[in-house]
Amino acid sequence: MSQIVSIPALPAAPARRGVIGKVLHDPLGIISLVVLLLILLATVLAPVLAPQDPGRSSLDDIFAPISAAHPLGGDSAGRDLLSRLLYGAQVSLLGASIALLTSLVIGLPAGLIAGYYGRTFDSVSSWAANLLQALPAIIVLLALRTVFGPSIWTSMVIFGVMLAPGAYRLVRATASGVRNELYIDAALVSGLSDTRIIARHMLRVVRGPLIMHSAMVLAICINIQAGLEFLGFGDPQTASWGSMLNEGFLNIFQAPQMLSWPGLALFLTSAALALFAGSLRDALQAGTAKPARRRRVAAPPAGTAPDAPPSGPPAGNGESPPDALLSIRGLRVAYGGGSVEVVHGVSLDVARGEVVGLVGESGSGKTQVALSVLGLLPTGGEVTSGAIALAGEPLLGRPASFLRTVRGRRIGYIPQEPMSNLDPSFRVGNQLSEVVRVHLGLSRAAARDRVLDLLARVGIPDPARTYRAFPHEISGGMAQRVLIAGAVSCDPELLIADEPTTALDVTVQADILDLLRDLQQEKGLGVLFVTHNFGVVADVCDRVLVMRQGEIVEDRPAQEIFDTPRHDYTRLLLGSMLDGRPARLARAAATGDGRA
Repeated sequence: MSQIVSIPALPAAPARRGVIGKVLHDPLGIISLVVLLLILLATVLAPVLAPQDPGRSSLDDIFAPISAAHPLGGDSAGRDLLSRLLYGAQVSLLGASIALLTSLVIGLPAGLIAGYYGRTFDSVSSWAANLLQALPAIIVLLALRTVFGPSIWTSMVIFGVMLAPGAYRLVRATASGVRNELYIDAALVSGLSDTRIIARHMLRVVRGPLIMHSAMVLAICINIQAGLEFLGFGDPQTASWGSMLNEGFLNIFQAPQMLSWPGLALFLTSAALALFAGSLRDALQAGTAKPARRRRVAAPPAGTAPDAPPSGPPAGNGESPPDALLSIRGLRVAYGGGSVEVVHGVSLDVARGEVVGLVGESGSGKTQVALSVLGLLPTGGEVTSGAIALAGEPLLGRPASFLRTVRGRRIGYIPQEPMSNLDPSFRVGNQLSEVVRVHLGLSRAAARDRVLDLLARVGIPDPARTYRAFPHEISGGMAQRVLIAGAVSCDPELLIADEPTTALDVTVQADILDLLRDLQQEKGLGVLFVTHNFGVVADVCDRVLVMRQGEIVEDRPAQEIFDTPRHDYTRLLLGSMLDGRPARLARAAATGDGRA
């Protein structure tokens, strides 16, 4: 077994402040937080802080000036303004919170589901959102008031429904923007359920914009409720900021302070909400790298006929060997409703403990075959015919719940572009532990220990530091080692490696290939290695299948492919190797290295 090249330990990472710590280091965040806390505290402690009952009136106190008995003065009915302001905050804040929660309960899950699944649900929910947004909210509130009565609580629930399209559109746009990121596909390949992916990975992405939206909506709701009560649509006997504005406006020349105090309360609350939301959003997004966009697997344009397949029968057809771990027979993949076929009757087998290389130039259909095994073809792609079996168990046509138990648990997947396949919102250890806990049912502590052992096994010099790091804090080579650790974390039977060294430096590529070969021999994995690089094939593969234009044109042991290639396309690929030196496999055979 080859030795893993040691890498010097990195310096310890500086201590990180949590979200609250970051907010407290923002002057605007501190000021707005203090103002909001004071408002909430005064609202909760209104029975203690209020000098009088808010409904108690006295003829002697009509338009009372500011005094010790009336710190803010009295109103036209001789009631204490401070008491009504404190108790009015309870009504105003509670009503606005009801409207906000109603809009989020409707808009948030609908937006996440529409952004994740799209299609029919997206169309129907978008149509409903358009319909609601076309209705004038104030007129609807006034019309429904005649049906439900002058209850401010009912009015705020209805207003929350009218506000739901705003939350829906924001969440849907943000969720659909990350749905095609590679780290979402990586979560699918790991066997995580759609519910977990939506609730964990996608919800975390939308939280920043949603916090800002919620603060703005809460401020709007407070002012809309005050406006409704100002117009006289609330209960005049109940203390609230809106009813105080109404009364203050009627008596603006006799007692202008009656209008000033509720107006100041509305201004301070709205401004503090906006400033605190901005500070909190910045704290949540601080230190999170922007995720790289995924590179979609390009399908041929609709209406374009595929290139003519090469002459000669495709290799690998026939009955599947009884000991085959992965068996593919007559696989055909098409796009555009079956009109454009990109994989033409491919058949191949991978035995236990065997490394099979699937080689071909870009666009030859290699990745389409690998994604067909995982059941994760891009949108528009479908398997039109053929059979795929894992250890004799069919995979095609099985429900999504079954495939989730296979992906990650029985089939591990190593993608290309390692940095794009890690969720930038979560620490590395959290992402690896999540897969282990889902498939193996381990506790949080046991999952952490297993992940640390795996990180050490794949040659990461400081597993604990990498466990705590965000993806943007590690190098590309280390990120690929992390993905390899995740792919083998649940002891799968089959490992699919799709161009796992393409985005890495040459020296790092050699280390990764050595690591893959060592893990394969150590765990007895069957490996399907998808690549366009014959140098990689020479390093790790036992058998090679050469693929061109959707068909396999040659299927032979690796040594024979390099010594006596039979197909013209195989000779063309071998002749295009840039260095012109003999393959490492051939050199190893000549020197008697047992790795060959």
